[in-house]
Formats: sequence, structure tokens, C-alpha cells
Amino acid sequence: MDRRTFVQSTLTALCVAPALGFVRPSRSMPPWLLELVKLNDDGLVALRALQSKEAGTLGGVRDGHDILNPHSTFALILWGSCALFAPSSRYFRSEGLREDVRLAAEYLVKTQHADGTIDLLSTNFHSPPDTAFLVKRLVTAYGFLEQSGTPGVERVLAPLKTFLTRAGEALIVGGIHTPNHRWVVAAALAQLHTRWPDPRYRARAEQWLQERIDIDADGQYNEKSTFIYSSLSDRVLITIARGLNKPELLDYVRQNLDMTLYYVHPNGEIVTDASGRQDKAVVGTLENYYYPYRYLALRDQNGTYAAMCALIERTAGQKLRGHLDYYLADEALWAPLPPAKSPPVSYVKTFPNSGLVRVRREQWDSTLIARNPVFFTFMHGQAVLQGLRLAASFFGKGQFQTETLVQKEKSWELTQRLEGPYYQPYPAGQLPTQDGDWEKMPRTARPQSEVQHLETRVLIRETNHGMEVEISSEGTDRVPVALELIFRPGGTFAGLTPHASLPNTWFMEKGTGTYTFQNDRIQFGPGLHLHKNTALRGALPAMDAPTVFLTGFTPFRQVLTFSAAST
Repeated sequence: MDRRTFVQSTLTALCVAPALGFVRPSRSMPPWLLELVKLNDDGLVALRALQSKEAGTLGGVRDGHDILNPHSTFALILWGSCALFAPSSRYFRSEGLREDVRLAAEYLVKTQHADGTIDLLSTNFHSPPDTAFLVKRLVTAYGFLEQSGTPGVERVLAPLKTFLTRAGEALIVGGIHTPNHRWVVAAALAQLHTRWPDPRYRARAEQWLQERIDIDADGQYNEKSTFIYSSLSDRVLITIARGLNKPELLDYVRQNLDMTLYYVHPNGEIVTDASGRQDKAVVGTLENYYYPYRYLALRDQNGTYAAMCALIERTAGQKLRGHLDYYLADEALWAPLPPAKSPPVSYVKTFPNSGLVRVRREQWDSTLIARNPVFFTFMHGQAVLQGLRLAASFFGKGQFQTETLVQKEKSWELTQRLEGPYYQPYPAGQLPTQDGDWEKMPRTARPQSEVQHLETRVLIRETNHGMEVEISSEGTDRVPVALELIFRPGGTFAGLTPHASLPNTWFMEKGTGTYTFQNDRIQFGPGLHLHKNTALRGALPAMDAPTVFLTGFTPFRQVLTFSAAST
């Protein structure tokens, strides 16, 4: 087969293959997929050990807190079905594993509420969206089991179908909490409709879709959750596009994937600083994006997406097993990727809707962030400045944070203006109470006097080898100021003075300092050390990370440089 014919056949498969129409593999799996199957086998050993074999809880799986729950039980069904289906698995058609999966399916039915929902025991009860998270992948598991040829598999299919069809009744009427839940529920309904066609499934999915996809001009979804929920939205929108024949939904996925190209640190981690969910500022890699990048790299013959797949394989390869079911279910994904085209590695990119600016120059990068007490980060390979924070002892409200990030020529400006008033006696004749109750005399009605002011301005600009941060704070004199340089644990410092009593805390008295992690180094400075107070009143608590303090008083001005240095 020549390349043109091969490419056309691959595109056809990706465009028209039904969401669940997979069959026994018709050709050998590629090496990367064989490795994921092996990793899945290894993970099943620990998961099966957590399954209860006791009467009353038979089949349920415990989590790390020793709590039997639907989600851990679901995991055994999903990963077990992958192993029973994959010919290279050491559990292929295993009757022992089949029995464990059967018990898990029966336990899942027992824990299902009469309305078809399940509980997420950490927070949500009788939860349609958490039910949908399970359904959208258990329908695939059902297909694996059905096609596996495992002896006696019908004993697993029966309880699993019971769970899924009952859950479908819940999803036809159930509500949601967050923006991404709409697409998860719609994807689960699309999966159910493909497996057991029912016009009610499609109609309910269409109800959610009529709200339109929550993506902004930057290419970011509403929750701005780059590690968890943006990639989730990409995956489930692909599922809906395929299951309900809505290829136009793929345009939203492309927008997000194009944006994500600029959210990549040189070490393969993803920028999470502007997230609005629980992944804010976490350390995360890109494994959750592999499926959408691979799917669209092949569908569109997109070399940049192919290069992102290669990057993810290199930096987070073993973590790809978390979506093994996606890759097993679609043989078209096994095709070789198109020739790679390098993603952007040197740029300045602004994302106004997220209040974020990204600066990257090959092996170092920096993130500027509005609406966040951490307003600046700098990374050189594995050496990471996790953030700068600034605080002043100003009426208990001096933690620096700004709503805007404004570009002014070659600099970006963040500004905060604070007032600290005193209050006069309550106006005569306007006292709302006669019992002296302070709470009934609001400050807003009192005249102000001796009003103090503090204006802080941060200017950030690029230099030849890194970034420069200029900080000025003035208005009221003699206000103590502390600047925190917060680093990722694991490296070593030079040029600093350890705090006399606090662990992981240093002062930078003068000159420059360095932070070295393996073969990567950040040089920073100059220092300033005019007092020893590292816990100013009104400031946020110290982070559990190595922190360097620069301290002074207003009027305060300091220009700091951060550069990628050779070891």
C-alpha cells in the first residue's frame, strides 16, 4: 500500500468509525500499546489485592483510605476488561480475572441507588455526573468483554448491562455541578446510544449541547483546568463527535490543543497556575492530552500534534496506561503518526482571558499571572522557581495580588492600591442601637480620617538570558515588606544565609544566589535584608517549599533578575 492510500484509509477510519464498533484486533498492536498493556497487567496485581472477598461486601474494591467505593470497583472492571480483551496480556481470557470482574460488576449494581446513580464518597451523593464518569468508559469495557472470547463472560455482561441501563435512566433526567459535567454526561449518553439505541439518550445529550461549548478566544474552557478538566473536555467532545456524528465539535478540541502548545514547560510539564479547579499550581505532565493529540494528528495529518505525542511519550510515557481503553478500542489509532513538525519553543504569548502571559526561550520559560498571589514563575529545565509572592504589613491586607496584567511596550505591569483608614465617632443622631452593640454600627457609616495609602507596582520584562522583575511600593513610610522566592524542593542553594530557626528558609542578604537541580541552575539577585520578619501580619502562610526571603521597608524598590545559568 502506498502512502497516499494508507493516509486516506487512516483518515476514513478515524472519521467514520463508530464510537463502540471495535472488534477483535485485526493486526498486531504497535510496541507502545503492547507496553501499556503490560503496565496495565502490573497495575491489576495491586488492584485485585484490594478487592473484598467477604460476605456482604463481596466484590467491592477499597481505596487508599480502606473504604469500599464504586470508583475503585469500576477501575477493576475497566482495567480487567482491557486485560481480558488484549491478546498480549498475561490475563487474556483469564477465568480467574473474569470472576473478579464479575464480582466487581455485581457489587457495583448493589451500591447503585434506585434512581440509577452512585456516590462519590469524598463529596457527591446520588450523583448523576459521577455516574456518567463511570458509564462513559464502562460501555467500552462492556464491548471489550463481549468481544474477548473469554469463557463464561456472559456472567459478567449481565450485571454490567444492568448497571449501565439503570444509570442511563439517571442520566436522562439528572443534573450537574460544573461546566465539564455537561460534556461528560453527554458523552456517556452517546456511548449508551451507540450500544443500546434509545432516542431519549440522544435527546438529553442534545439538551446539554444546546448550551454551546464553554471555550474562550484563548482556546481555554471555562474552568481553565489545564491538567485535569481541559483534557477531559477534549476527550469527551471527541466521544460525542463520533457517537452522535457531530464532527463540528472537533473544532473546539483543536482550539484547546493549539492553545496547550504554549502551556508546555521545557521539562514536559504543563502550566497550571491559572486553573480555577483543584489542579491549580500542581505539578502535572501531559499524559491526559495524548489521546486527543494522537486522534487529531492522524485525522488531520497534523505534524505539530504528532510532535506533541512524541513529547508526551518521552516525558510521561508510563502514565499513558490511564487511558488504555481509548487506544485498545480504536485500531485506527495504532497507525504511525505523520511526520513531526516542531511545536513552538521560543515565543511570547498572551492569554488575556486567563490573565496569563507565557515567555519561553528553548530551555527556560516564565509565566506571568494576574488574579493570583503568585504572580511570576521561572523554570530552567528541572530547576524551578515555583513563584514570587510579595506582602506588606499594611492593616492586615498587604498580600500583593492584582486583577490586571497590562503590557506597556516591552514590560508587563501589575498594580495594587490599598487604603488603611481610621474611623471617627458614629454620626450624632444616627446611632442604630442604644445597647452599645458594635456589630450594629457598621464602619461604612463612620467618617474616615488619617487615611494611609500604599501603592505597589511590579514591572516584568525579558532580558537577554532570562527575566527581570522591578518592584516598587510607596505611600506610607516604614511599612515592613517581604518578598518570597519559592522554589521546588530537591535542589541546592548557594549564596544565601539560612534562617536561624525555620527549616527550608533562607535570607538573601546581598549579591546573587543560585538554585541548582541536577544539571540545571537558576541565578537570581541581588539580595536585600533589612529585617527578619518572614510572617507579616495579613500575609499568606508560608508554603511547604524551600523559600528565600528579601526584606525591606517602604519606600521599597528592588530590581531582581532571574537567568538560566550553566552548571
